[in-house]
Amino acid sequence: MAAMTTDPQASRPLRWAIIGTGGIARMFADDLRLSETGELVAVGSRTAERGADFARRTSAPRWHADMAELLAADDVDAVYVAVPHSAHRDFAVAAIEAGKAVLVEKPFTINRPQAEELVKLARSRGVFLMEAMWTRFLPHIVRIRELLAQGRLGEPRTLTAEHGIWFRHDPAHRLFDPRLGGGALLDLGVYPVSFASMVFGDPSSVQASGWLGDTGVDGQTSVVLGYDGGARAVTTSSMEVWLSNRASIAGTDARVDIDATWYRPTSFTLTERTGAVERYEFPEPGNGLRYQAEEVARCVAAGLTESPVMPLDETCRIMGTMDDVRAQIGLRYPGE
Repeated sequence: MAAMTTDPQASRPLRWAIIGTGGIARMFADDLRLSETGELVAVGSRTAERGADFARRTSAPRWHADMAELLAADDVDAVYVAVPHSAHRDFAVAAIEAGKAVLVEKPFTINRPQAEELVKLARSRGVFLMEAMWTRFLPHIVRIRELLAQGRLGEPRTLTAEHGIWFRHDPAHRLFDPRLGGGALLDLGVYPVSFASMVFGDPSSVQASGWLGDTGVDGQTSVVLGYDGGARAVTTSSMEVWLSNRASIAGTDARVDIDATWYRPTSFTLTERTGAVERYEFPEPGNGLRYQAEEVARCVAAGLTESPVMPLDETCRIMGTMDDVRAQIGLRYPGE
């Protein structure tokens, strides 16, 4: 693992700037208030009204319309990129070149080549970089990883996960706009695909089926991931219907069933093959995004340039799986 020069002021909270003013940016800002490792010092928005309103609602000290000005600020240690998918690469490049630690909202980029470009740049500059797959850092997912490592499930063989949220059809909304990387797969499907990667690693086969709506992006997509040895993961994403949004991992000795909504703070049940049941509850005062911010702070304080929990190479491989799925369902974005 590459290492940065440890910040001599690592004991103080990491000072964050958020680029973007959407819903996920607001959740991140709200959750920073629950953390002792980070504080929000600035917001970046090209729209004055939205920037000022976001800063007021989140108690950010200031907002910037000039991104170069924001990235040049000495009191900004880390940048959270929370703009539409198609702009992730450009803003992340600028932040890396400015020497800031960078957290890029999922999906990391539009495709694997873009992801590899960011990783190469960050490594060459010795700058911290991580995909904001915040689900991976939630307490219930951390506990599930521990149970897997302990062998409580035996050999994991089957995983199912879904992410479906109904969105009103609006061609002007970013989710329906191919120019902004819209569609169910990149926005929602990346969660269960990343979850499968966490449990099984890289798939040896990918089979996908999807439906493209009138704007050219996928409204629903289902994926079957195969692994050496016969394990299978089945994922479904949809922006046309509310799904149960549960997930499960079945092993030879036990099964984990994660409550709705599995990718947010929630609880789960472990059921052994004998029928014995264990219940795991994880009360959470916030949205759950503070844990990824705390991981960034922990890594930066330790002089790391990437997280061992969400490694950059894995992020690139996940984007490769997403590319494979898109190729199979015929989903292409402008400029690819």
